[in-house]
Amino acid sequence: LFKSLKYRSFRWAQGMIFAIEEINQDSSLLPDVRLGYKIHDSCGKYPMALRGAISLVSRQRNTYPSSICTGSGGVSVIIGDTASTQCIILSQTLGPFEVPLVSYSASCACLSNKRAFPNFFRTIPSDFYQAQTMAYLAKHFGWTWVGAIANDNDYGILGIQTFVEEVKNAGICIAFYETLSQVYTQRDAVRIAGVIKRSTAKVIVIFAWYLDVEFVLHELVKQNITDRQFLASEAWSTSPLIFNTDLSSVTMGVLGVAVRRVDIPGMQNFLVNLHPSKFPNNVFFRELWETSFNCKLEQENNSTLNNQPLCSGSENLQTVKNTFTDVSQLRITYNVYKAVYAVAHALHNLQACKNGSGPFMNGSCGDIYNLKPGQLMHYLNQVRFTNKLGEVVYFDKGDSRVVYDIVNWQRSHTGSMEYVTVGRVDGPEWRINETAIVWTTGVKKVPVSICSENCPPGTRKAARKGEPICCFDCIFCADGEISNTTDSLQCDKCPLEFWSNVYRNECIARAIEFLSFEDTMGITLTTVALFGTSVTVAVGIVFLYYKNTPIVRANNSELSFLLLFSLTLCFLCSLFFIGKPSIWSCKVQHMVFGVSFVLCISCILIKTIVVLMAFKATLPGKDVMKWFGPTQQRGSVVVFTLIQVVICAIWLSLSPPQPNKNTSYQSSKIILECAVGSFVAFGCVLGYIGLLAGICFVLAFLARNLPDNFNEGKFITFSMLIFCAVWIAFIPPYISSPGKYMVAVEIFAILSSSFGLLGCIFAPKCYIILLKPENNTKKFLMGRGPVNK
Repeated sequence: LFKSLKYRSFRWAQGMIFAIEEINQDSSLLPDVRLGYKIHDSCGKYPMALRGAISLVSRQRNTYPSSICTGSGGVSVIIGDTASTQCIILSQTLGPFEVPLVSYSASCACLSNKRAFPNFFRTIPSDFYQAQTMAYLAKHFGWTWVGAIANDNDYGILGIQTFVEEVKNAGICIAFYETLSQVYTQRDAVRIAGVIKRSTAKVIVIFAWYLDVEFVLHELVKQNITDRQFLASEAWSTSPLIFNTDLSSVTMGVLGVAVRRVDIPGMQNFLVNLHPSKFPNNVFFRELWETSFNCKLEQENNSTLNNQPLCSGSENLQTVKNTFTDVSQLRITYNVYKAVYAVAHALHNLQACKNGSGPFMNGSCGDIYNLKPGQLMHYLNQVRFTNKLGEVVYFDKGDSRVVYDIVNWQRSHTGSMEYVTVGRVDGPEWRINETAIVWTTGVKKVPVSICSENCPPGTRKAARKGEPICCFDCIFCADGEISNTTDSLQCDKCPLEFWSNVYRNECIARAIEFLSFEDTMGITLTTVALFGTSVTVAVGIVFLYYKNTPIVRANNSELSFLLLFSLTLCFLCSLFFIGKPSIWSCKVQHMVFGVSFVLCISCILIKTIVVLMAFKATLPGKDVMKWFGPTQQRGSVVVFTLIQVVICAIWLSLSPPQPNKNTSYQSSKIILECAVGSFVAFGCVLGYIGLLAGICFVLAFLARNLPDNFNEGKFITFSMLIFCAVWIAFIPPYISSPGKYMVAVEIFAILSSSFGLLGCIFAPKCYIILLKPENNTKKFLMGRGPVNK
């Protein structure tokens, strides 16, 4: 036996007796049959449970001659045991004999395996559903960092395993998992309390027997660990043993899964009217009576013990308030009650069977007074009835219907602890009243149990190496990426035309950048280009007006006008680079640029050649000008220009320039630009211009010292020097300048080189024409007259 009587367990036994007596008084159930019983105490020990079961089913001769019981001598069914491990042993032992075992408290999910335990039935739901309920509570309240404690038996280990399986897909992690031995309970309680104290988990699930949980709770009180929220399994969620004010600093706010509470009519009256005179040889009742009234029942050899007075016999349990007489929390007792009625209805159905239509061989029926192996099991599998409380009772492959209460431990207005039902689970339906819950330390705020704080929008979760997935760091999203949900696993890239804001939680439209006619730089460059065009046109007008003067005629007026026209195109082509790039503007700007400058350099090159030819023609015996007259000059310009036109045509047909949205320079902007398409073709265009300019520079350099007072070779040399210097200097800033500044650099190079050509070649002529007309003579140009200073 236990060192002391457990009132709760003894009430369960009385619940079975109450149900049996109620059935025996019911003429509609098992008429003409009275049920009997034998009770053995397993003491919570496996060997004693097995010994008691074998004793109960043994077909021994009746040891009570006066007994009115009939039958084979062994019991046909066993109601019990309490613990899952004992039931596993008993079911496997009694299985070959097909003796049914109906448990009221063994809830291990493993017992649902009908292949392994075909003779096992129970009136308590499987731990699978209890673990589901506890997992639901953890998920519902957002607890992702949970500690776990379990008995080192089938009930605890398998219960926690089921819980872990249920929560792992919901992002809930187990902070620690500790087992609680039923042998070295005190030692384990000290160790577990230390683990709880060190852990950051604020919510702890306990799958353990109430006697073992008591040790842990006492140790927590001793170490003053009072800020933990416990999720209790049904084995201790309504245990009166630990439901006292001494542990309230730790147990306040316990949220537990409990077997359904039911008021059984007549149960309290039955319990308080019990008297030891009805059970003279019952050692359990003797201890109940003596501990309840602090007296000693009279025995043959001892009248008193430990100086306790003798009981008078007039004591009445109606005056006693303890766990045995308290019927406000009939939970397991109701399961016992249902188990007895299930057996009774199965026997009733067996008794009602008619030969010829029975379920056994040749339509035979079972004999209620001489049951064969497996016959009662068959009817238990088929039983279905509605009891006096309105509940439909049946077994689904040995398991009971899923019904739970969710209870909360609270302090009443009198200062005592009380169970408050705050929720209900009925099959797939869940219901919980959050406002009625009082949490640990008596607060109404839901406790937080997380390993890492939630990652806000704009960040993503990054797992910590070697730690559970619930422990993570929050990494700020990179530029161009966002997360707009809490605890995002990854940052999403913004679409091409959008960029992340500073908080990385929203994609905002990128700023569009291009060199427009409206901004200051565009206006400035446009003004300069138009000014250059105007100056060029003005020079052309001057040359046209003075076309018959020596200085205009001496410089090949036809090539001069063509050069001025090409310079006008050079100034104007810069305008194509300003404005929002489009397919046509990208194609036109590069083609006009390439052709205009080739036309310009071709004119200058021909002028240079003409200067050299004219000098050669003045030498005796030289008449080269007849081979390079005006027709050849125009033809040469056309040929040089057509080559560039062909290059541009090939470029435009194979890989033309296209508008491009460049996001590589500045992340927050989209730079609209013209991609050249083929870098080879672009290089050919620039290379051809450079080739002509280089040839022109060399020839002009050779002609710089020709003996004329007005030697155009010098001016061409200087203009080519400026032209080449501008475009060579253009390359580094063009490559390094971002966005619209790159376009501005290119326009600047175009305008600078154009102004250089215009100024070096035409400014001296305009100076003489407009300011020194006296020098505008053939004599002066040939160097045979004085120069007026």
